[in-house]
Amino acid sequence: MLITLLRTYLRPYRRWLAAVVVLQFIGTLASLYLPSLNADIIDNGIARGDTGYIMRTGGWMLAATLLQIACTVGAVYFGAKTAMAFGRDVRAAVFHRVGEFSAREVGRFGAPSLITRNTNDVQQVQMLVLMSCTLLVTAPITATGGLIMALREDVDLAWLLLVCVPALVIGIALIVRRMVPGFRLMQVRIDAVNRVMREQITGIRVVRAFVRERWERSRFAVANTALTETALYVGRLMALMFPWVMFVLNVSSVAVLWFGASRIDDGQLQIGSLTAFLTYLIQILMAVMMATFMLVMIPRATVCAERIGEVLGTDSSVVPPAEPVTTLPSRVSLELRGAGFAYPGAESPVLRDVSFTVEPGTTTAVVGSTGSGKTTLVSLVPRLIDVTAGQVLAGGVDVRRLDPEALRERIGLVPQKAYLFSGTVASNLRYGKPDATDDELWDALRVAQAADFVEEMPEGLDAPIAQGGTNVSGGQRQRLAIARALVRKPGIYLFDDSFSALDLATDARLRAALRPHITDAAVVIVAQRISTIIDADQIVVLDDGAVVGLGTHAELMETSPTYTEIVESQLTAEEAA
Repeated sequence: MLITLLRTYLRPYRRWLAAVVVLQFIGTLASLYLPSLNADIIDNGIARGDTGYIMRTGGWMLAATLLQIACTVGAVYFGAKTAMAFGRDVRAAVFHRVGEFSAREVGRFGAPSLITRNTNDVQQVQMLVLMSCTLLVTAPITATGGLIMALREDVDLAWLLLVCVPALVIGIALIVRRMVPGFRLMQVRIDAVNRVMREQITGIRVVRAFVRERWERSRFAVANTALTETALYVGRLMALMFPWVMFVLNVSSVAVLWFGASRIDDGQLQIGSLTAFLTYLIQILMAVMMATFMLVMIPRATVCAERIGEVLGTDSSVVPPAEPVTTLPSRVSLELRGAGFAYPGAESPVLRDVSFTVEPGTTTAVVGSTGSGKTTLVSLVPRLIDVTAGQVLAGGVDVRRLDPEALRERIGLVPQKAYLFSGTVASNLRYGKPDATDDELWDALRVAQAADFVEEMPEGLDAPIAQGGTNVSGGQRQRLAIARALVRKPGIYLFDDSFSALDLATDARLRAALRPHITDAAVVIVAQRISTIIDADQIVVLDDGAVVGLGTHAELMETSPTYTEIVESQLTAEEAA
């Protein structure tokens, strides 16, 4: 998966990569030339006392050094540009793919894991690209060139290379082999830490209200300790690599001096050549060490690439049609025809054989006990998830045949948990209609019973909203979310338990103000509070995913025991009648 990811997202930057290779090649050749020049200075300059030769050869060494510096700087520049662009493109691809996921895929991965994959995982692969451009490209050139230059200096000492290099490689390979499972486990435990932190930050009020700070600290400590232990295990293995490299490097240097000294005594080797051979040996081993440093990064980057590839390779269960219908009538009806939904591998479906029609200008309420499938039903209409049986039709057309954007542009959804984005009141209200005027925003706020508290804010429509709307109350969040849907003026309204945080008086005023604004729209209201939906044109009663009642309030009071039980649990007998 790592190779596939690199090949796909580095293809646009082939020219930059070519520049990196060329510059690194030239720079490495310059660095390989330096020990040979140094040997000439020792053997032909210092040994003979030829100052002019020393100066001339030293000038060539200076020129080679400057060339090496220039090429290295250029290679690092293009390598950094390539790595940063690669990271940007992969993050964008992951973000785009997650944006296409249905609720089923998001639930399968989990929000903390998706965040980790788009941040930490991408960063690990991006770092691999950067280090490859700066180290990995250089290593084989240095090793190959160093070997050739070392043999050029003295062939009889070459057997040391056949001993030292394999010893270094085998030792490091054994260590890296044990590190791969550790890196895979580390990413999983990073997910766990992110999940716990996200839950604690999101649910901080609940934690404090139930005095569970100590419990949450211990829960975080467990996840944090597990991650720390895994990181320490991998770190200890990594710590073994460099002592082993230095051990091989030092033993090799001693061996070169030991066996080279006897060859100098025999007159078979000059001091300069021995110095150059030792330098080349060190360069070769350092190249191997750089390659092994990359081997440390490759296992973790491979694991991260697999996790990224899992996201990029997951297709949404909500598939756009091949030949989409792009137009809908001005007045849109909504119909569920034998609709059902089941998660893969589940023992029983969440919804089964749900059928009802919502005509334009009418309101349909959906009630039922917790877990009866109300929110799942609402999610089927805008194709947040797709039916696994039956059909959902908008304007007489199966929603799976409609262009997703055309469908969703005609829907105003107020989710069960009202969510506001960081920005201002105005930016949140214009989320579904960017060109809405201030007058349209205030009209929507007045209908949603939100104008009063927005007017009290010093900045009015420009009042800041924190991420998630945490700087306003739950009821204010719900009213702003309702106003956001009203600004859009859609053909279908979906209110998923959107009045639960409102007091009865505000609820009644909002419904009264809402009625004239939705006369041409098909309205579906999911509610737990009977007073909210008692005047609906029809009420759908769900129980365990199936429709067990359909009719008006009066009809259901006579025909549906389930509905009667819900009503009697909330209203007095006089109110229910």
